[in-house]
Amino acid sequence: MDFASLANHPGYLLGVACCAVVGLLLLIVYLRLHAFIALILISVLTAIFAGIPLAELLPTLKSGFGGTLASVALLVGLGAMIGKILEASGGAQVLADTLINRFGAQRAPLALGVASLLFGFPIFFDVGLVVLMPIILSVAYRFGGSLLVYALPAAGAFAVMHAFVPPHPGPVAAADFLQADMGLLLLVGLVIALPTWYLGAYLFGQYCAKKYHIKIDASLFSPTKNVVQNPPSFALVFTVLLLPVLLISFNTVINTLLKGNIIEQQNALLSGLILIGQTPIALLITLLASLLIFSRQFSRQALQNLCEQSLGPICAVVLVTGAGGMFGGVLRASGIGDALATALTDTRLPIIVAAFVISTCLRVAQGSATVALTTTAALMSPVVAGATHLTSIDACLIVIAIAGGATVLSHFNDSGFWLVSRLLNMDEKTTLKTWTVMETLLGSIAFAIAATLSLFL
Repeated sequence: MDFASLANHPGYLLGVACCAVVGLLLLIVYLRLHAFIALILISVLTAIFAGIPLAELLPTLKSGFGGTLASVALLVGLGAMIGKILEASGGAQVLADTLINRFGAQRAPLALGVASLLFGFPIFFDVGLVVLMPIILSVAYRFGGSLLVYALPAAGAFAVMHAFVPPHPGPVAAADFLQADMGLLLLVGLVIALPTWYLGAYLFGQYCAKKYHIKIDASLFSPTKNVVQNPPSFALVFTVLLLPVLLISFNTVINTLLKGNIIEQQNALLSGLILIGQTPIALLITLLASLLIFSRQFSRQALQNLCEQSLGPICAVVLVTGAGGMFGGVLRASGIGDALATALTDTRLPIIVAAFVISTCLRVAQGSATVALTTTAALMSPVVAGATHLTSIDACLIVIAIAGGATVLSHFNDSGFWLVSRLLNMDEKTTLKTWTVMETLLGSIAFAIAATLSLFL
């Protein structure tokens, strides 16, 4: 058997993927090589051993790296500027104080989680986490203890909303493939997401905080020790945070209505609303509004300095995240995910279990939750269409099972892993023990609830 034939064999590709993950663990955790260097090195070696032609190796690496940066750099950069202005103005502290006063000091992590669930409805995971990071740090600075007790409930809230609830792209695309009713999926997604978050993120965050004491990383978002004169009102701060939610909802809601044929034609007005609802444009508008709103509190030079200060520390976050995208891109281009999914589709597992297993393998193989979700839904769509005994609720539960598989085992090839690791100032080993375990709990709990409901509904 020549190398070209071997490189197309599912068993060989699975072995390459396993070796790549083990290699990353050795380089980063044990040899202490910087994650950016390790990811590039393993990406090159994986591409070679997976049979990607040498002429296509560099374009494949650049495509994965650039594709991730195209989405992450804009979002993280704009979000960091908004967060820095809110933090420096005292707005983050005002919002944190108000939330704590409403919920009580003992329920500060719960307050942050609830706020994240609300903001996570239309906002992507990475955007929401970056924008709310100053508030999380302000609360952590005020009450002390491990940062995890405050950060994990918030991060978990954004994760479950992003994975299980329309109008996020993953569940929307999966629902389209499986012909699931979007309104019913929204209801089912919320019913499953809320207990999943409480068990897998809120309670797990309490547990992790007792085992791992993570200090605040002052280089990213440093809560000021000085009392800010004339801080903004709660209503003003809430308006700034609500503005991107409102703008993004234009895009998500209108696209959902168009896909559901509730709106038949897309006119100029709808196209304009969709444009300003694109996440980078919405964040840019929010940043410009923030600069205008806080121009009474800061001079133009001071605002420029705040924006400048916010960008320096996130360079490492963006570059490492891009390298993670490079690794994921190599795994996708190698055909590892397709080989695994094709092999598992032929098994005799129950449809909802097979959907979860295939999605999990795709998630582990290539890192992207959205890719795992949409690819699995596409693979399962003929199976679901041919199963005449399935109800509309069953179709929604299968979407949730796929989303659960696409959530578990976030590791080195997932850009979210590196974003959380760098924002919370955790090393890779601690991130695996906290974030990766939490993501696995969230995906597994959601699948368990969906599978149980499928037996009775």
